[in-house]
Amino acid sequence: MSEERNNAPAQDLSEILQVRRDKLKSFQEAGRDPFVQTRYERTAWTREITSDYDAYAEKTVAVAGRIMSKRGMGKAIFCHIKDDRGQIQLYVRSDAVSAEEFADFRKYDIGDIIGASGYVFKTKTGEVSVHVQSVTLLSKSLRPLPEKFHGMTSTELKYRQRYVDLIMSEETRRVFEIRSRFISYVRRYLDGQGFLEVETPILNTISGGATARPFVTHHNTLDIDMYLRIATELHLKRLVVGGMERVYEIGRCFRNEGMDTKHNPEYTSIEWYMAYADFNDMRRMTEEMVSGAAMELLGTYHLTWLGQEIDLTPPWRCMTMAEAVKEYLGVDFMAISGDAEAVAAARAAGIDMDGVEPTWGHALYECFDQKVEEHMIQPTFITMHPVDVSPLAKRSPADPRLTERFECFVCRSEICNAFSELNDPIDQRERFLKQAELRAAGDEEAGMMDNDFINALEYGLPPTGGIGFGIDRCVMLLAGCDSIRDVILFPTMKPLGSSKDENKAEEKPVEAPVEAPVVEEKIDFSNVVIEPLFQDQVDFETFSKSDFRAVKVLECEAVPKSKKLLKFTLDDGSGEKRTILSGIHAFYEPEELIGKTCVAITNLPPRAMMGIESCGMLISAVHHEGEEEKLHLLMVDPHIPAGAKLY
Repeated sequence: MSEERNNAPAQDLSEILQVRRDKLKSFQEAGRDPFVQTRYERTAWTREITSDYDAYAEKTVAVAGRIMSKRGMGKAIFCHIKDDRGQIQLYVRSDAVSAEEFADFRKYDIGDIIGASGYVFKTKTGEVSVHVQSVTLLSKSLRPLPEKFHGMTSTELKYRQRYVDLIMSEETRRVFEIRSRFISYVRRYLDGQGFLEVETPILNTISGGATARPFVTHHNTLDIDMYLRIATELHLKRLVVGGMERVYEIGRCFRNEGMDTKHNPEYTSIEWYMAYADFNDMRRMTEEMVSGAAMELLGTYHLTWLGQEIDLTPPWRCMTMAEAVKEYLGVDFMAISGDAEAVAAARAAGIDMDGVEPTWGHALYECFDQKVEEHMIQPTFITMHPVDVSPLAKRSPADPRLTERFECFVCRSEICNAFSELNDPIDQRERFLKQAELRAAGDEEAGMMDNDFINALEYGLPPTGGIGFGIDRCVMLLAGCDSIRDVILFPTMKPLGSSKDENKAEEKPVEAPVEAPVVEEKIDFSNVVIEPLFQDQVDFETFSKSDFRAVKVLECEAVPKSKKLLKFTLDDGSGEKRTILSGIHAFYEPEELIGKTCVAITNLPPRAMMGIESCGMLISAVHHEGEEEKLHLLMVDPHIPAGAKLY
């Protein structure tokens, strides 16, 4: 017995591609071109047959799918085909099909798509199979699939070639089935609550509804710049003004910001708004929807995410932001009244307030953001955010410094943000003006003045509760995925070969068997300026104590609220993960550094940066070209193991 393999180490990929094209040509010359097939009449799915054998035993069926394995035994050939719902074994005998069909079937490759008809039976080993009586090639696969026992070994390639990932990985398929079913569940939940699904513009002349940097495009006919929406909020609230009291929208939003395991430039959100409700109603609905989805999709409230055991059983914990800061940081902001005292208390607690407005509200928020959020493992509602960071939320009647707002956190990740919506047009105008001032001062994430929205509020917005959910993060939670890219079918990727890209996929696709000649890159250093060599002597004993090590980048993400810092999670060979922050975001995106081998000093004392302890320093090379500073992170051969000492 012999079994065909998906890989052939001794055979160059270009040869494999040519062999498959030659087979296709031979079929075409014989008048059996698979690509002229227009349809195939399938009568049963593989899973229907394998799960209900008694109903199909000895009956003739027509199945179709992709060949995933193939092995021959003289005059008999076994193969497995995979369709949209599962796999089934086919048994092809030379005396059960025509001589031409059997000869052709011998030439079929793993990855080819076929249609086969025959009767259902069980083999001697008890495997449900189809005894083939007719077989047709429906599409010829001109590229080999990854080796079946290991699948796609490059994570980056899985994202770039999702179609291959879906062929090879049942787990990937499961994730996107959960995503589809979750979105269906959300629609049914809201429809059952009397909500109406609507659609609002993606292109806008004003960027609003959230604090984020937008994508800018240009409308040629109108000759105006437009913004891809960063949120659906302001249009949905206009509809509530218009008398549509319960509305929701599921759709893509776009934010021109960094990419990491929790952020993708385009993502799917759901926002809903409910007249005559407040943020407490939104909290109740959040618990019902998320826990209900877990029970319906997974059959349990208990799941594992990001290495933590999570319990979604309602009710969930609820505490104010000030209570959380007092519990985990020991600072009681409710006993502090002045801005200066609040900022001083935050700094004393190790909070980085550089570049932050020196107000009571910002100090409270930074304490939570930098030091307390990391403790939010089990589902927790953090309520009563400062008005300084909540430009669209209604002030608390009990304390005008705070708003009726909550964020829900699970495993240190925010999954939703909700308000009692601000419906005072005078207050809203003042907050928009404040945002406009920040934007004019250079804050690209600050909101713009939306005069039409103010106009809408002046007609009267009833008391309204509103909420925004990240669909992608909810799916990460339910499917147990570590990265947002695992739950987006086609995540944003840097094009291969771009100027910044050094992270070539280890399974780089070959487009043609002809290799291009190697041209040595010539680099012009004539306009490069470097710092003069350091002439003063350095005490050798002190220098020799610096511990330079090779480190592997396990994770890399942008630090929230920082335009410069990247947070690296590193393997330094010690068995413990090391965190180092580096101000190189202007030169690298986080995604391109994951998996790299770098050089770091590992025995420096910890240093707090943006409230995060940075334990060491990554080494970079810096030079200037004219007025422009250039930086290259020092990366070394990936064969060097983590922890290797550099001399």
